[in-house]
Amino acid sequence: MPKLKAVESSLEHSGQSKSSPEDKLNREIILMLQDDGRLSFKDIAGKLGVSEGTIRNRVQWMKEANVLKIVALADPMAIKYKADAMIGIKVSNHSSPRKVAERLSEQLQVVYVIWVSGRYDLLIEVVCESQEDFQDFLDMHCFGHQDIDQFEVMTTIEMFKNQFLLKRQSV
Repeated sequence: MPKLKAVESSLEHSGQSKSSPEDKLNREIILMLQDDGRLSFKDIAGKLGVSEGTIRNRVQWMKEANVLKIVALADPMAIKYKADAMIGIKVSNHSSPRKVAERLSEQLQVVYVIWVSGRYDLLIEVVCESQEDFQDFLDMHCFGHQDIDQFEVMTTIEMFKNQFLLKRQSV
């Protein structure tokens, strides 16, 4: 395993952690897992010329450092959810966007939350199985909450491109 020792040695001298996304081997592992999150450690190791244990350890270290999370992504349009909407939220003066974002992020229907500049403070995406579920979400989490001053619902009419779910993140 001379290549492994060389990698570990170069990391120690550079001051980088073995879980760092700046490390070349970690970037290669992440790129391979982005293409196929179920790829075996043995297959990754074979393609990268290192031991299976090295890959297993690196993935574990990156997961523990919150650098890497392996999840399944479902495309809401492919599984035909009945209600998918973006909601622009103007946070009230006596609250903060971070607190509202944290509150809404706890809801399973919310799949995307960003703090933005411009007309709104927050932009969230909500995906529900039915129009009734979507109405319930609005009633329980948007209407009547003092931390929300205004909100605007923008529903999907037709999807032309959904690169977000498919695009590889550059590492």
